Amino acid sequence: MPLQIRRNGCISFLRENLLTILTVIGVLSGTLLGWTLRASGYQWTRRDVMYFQYPGELFLRMLKCLIVPLLVSSIVSAIGSLDLSLSGKVGLRAIIYYMTTTICAVMLGIALVTTIKPGKMSSDSFDGNVTTQKVVTKDTLTSDTLLDLIRNVFPENIAQATIESYRTKLSYDPNDNRTVKGHIETYKIEGSYQKGSNVLGLVCFSVVLGITLGKMGEQSRPLQNFFHSLSEAMMIITGWVIWLSPLGVFFLVTAKIMEIPSFSELVGRLGMYFMTVLLGLFLHGFGTLSVLFILATKKLPCRYIAKMGQVMATAFGTASSSATMPITIGCCDDMGLDPRITRFVIPIGATINMDGTALYEAVAAIFIAQLRKVDMSFGKIVAVSVTATAASIGAAGIPQAGLVTMVMVLDTVNLPAEDVSIILAVDWLLDRFRTTINVVCDALGAIIVASLSQGDIEKSRAIQNDREHATSHELTELEKGER
Repeated sequence: MPLQIRRNGCISFLRENLLTILTVIGVLSGTLLGWTLRASGYQWTRRDVMYFQYPGELFLRMLKCLIVPLLVSSIVSAIGSLDLSLSGKVGLRAIIYYMTTTICAVMLGIALVTTIKPGKMSSDSFDGNVTTQKVVTKDTLTSDTLLDLIRNVFPENIAQATIESYRTKLSYDPNDNRTVKGHIETYKIEGSYQKGSNVLGLVCFSVVLGITLGKMGEQSRPLQNFFHSLSEAMMIITGWVIWLSPLGVFFLVTAKIMEIPSFSELVGRLGMYFMTVLLGLFLHGFGTLSVLFILATKKLPCRYIAKMGQVMATAFGTASSSATMPITIGCCDDMGLDPRITRFVIPIGATINMDGTALYEAVAAIFIAQLRKVDMSFGKIVAVSVTATAASIGAAGIPQAGLVTMVMVLDTVNLPAEDVSIILAVDWLLDRFRTTINVVCDALGAIIVASLSQGDIEKSRAIQNDREHATSHELTELEKGER
């Protein structure tokens, strides 16, 4: 009998975790195949890599296709169905949690990089030159980037916000006598739109629309039903798509390893930098977040993190927190969390919560300063921490978006934009690790907010039940009491 029970338990475990197990196998198999193909001695062309990546690219496109409709419908339906006072409390708790974790991540990263000093250890092998490939060109000031962040919160066209985001660009005009070549602050200021959804603007619009529907009451019921149905439909489609994730991440990881020119940088001059960032991400993910989780919920996070295998494997394979968002919501729903909480907190977290990116940018800026032998005063370190926090909020949830916002952080310590190329060799791998930490933080945040809001949710349900069963006279008295 005990043997039969154990056998049934194993079968039940495999059924419940089959997708997670297959996804992890996909990541490991992709890594192994990538290394094998590189070790074969054959010179793989870019076209060969493209062919290997093609199935994974299709999977990623499917996930990205779900982002905008799921994000908008989830936030609107969640806020619209919550009591206005409750949605305010939930939003405030989520923002406080995300800001706390981001600040903790930056402080941890700065503490590690100033203690370990990977830049000084690597300075002997650093020849002072960066790779000839320029990742970005500095055509904007830090202040412009921060102003663009706020501009994108208020899109001028909501339809355009689904496909483009605003960006300030400074251009040199030789015919303008007020422009001084080399002094970028005198350049002509131009505004342009770049490809990629303006997620911040969509979130802001969705929050306002949700609050409006909640305030309209019964009159808004048809529109609320529409967004609720759309949200549920997107989750069903997500359920279909995630069964492709084992194959998707397998081909994505294989192709990425095949196209990396050299792994010598990992164990060479960037080895200590790589290990410093990895240590910081590990300590933040399993230390800082766990402590905050225990303090907020009075529970151990191990059981919940163990159920996030599918989310972590997908995040590692796709390197995109936005693309992983539908799977994160599904995972939280499977844990039994209130859907109104998960569909409100997770999309906001996927937009503004980039703990791994904030930690990485703080470490990278100070590491490059150490390589360049630039003195880092206390004031500069504080400036780096503030800028890294702001830059992480503005970073898009797409692969290697942190490289673009890194320019803003480097500008804080007066380092050229081209110095981003110094860390390019290992960024592809660190990007996957920091994305994994980002999505874990989002999921834990949803659990924490749901736990802290449990009393308010039950109170809201009780009031709703009283309203449904109250007579007209009692309903009038209830409304007077709430005022």
